[in-house]
Amino acid sequence: MEKNTCPVKKNDKVKVIAGKDKGKIGKVIKVLEKKNRVMIENVNKVKRHTRPSATNKQGGIVEGEAAIHWSNVMVMCNKCVAPVRIKMRRLEDGKKVRVCSKCNEILDA
Repeated sequence: MEKNTCPVKKNDKVKVIAGKDKGKIGKVIKVLEKKNRVMIENVNKVKRHTRPSATNKQGGIVEGEAAIHWSNVMVMCNKCVAPVRIKMRRLEDGKKVRVCSKCNEILDA
């Protein structure tokens, strides 16, 4: 069985296309490669009840982001300013880069 590679990388600007936060745009904080999930800032907020501990002197309700599946997000192109699919292209020097499928703009800096 072939492993699907995640087209999303850390610090990419993405748009959520499915789920309770559909339509939101945010920056990728973390990519969980083995679980095929990404964490996006201010998307999929969850509340967690914590007990008082040595690190957290005062317990209570802590709010943070939870991961969502990478198939539910699309990378935003800076030139098109739209969510796009990604193509892979090999440059003259042999390096593989991600390319916007609409305008052929290179997404990797």
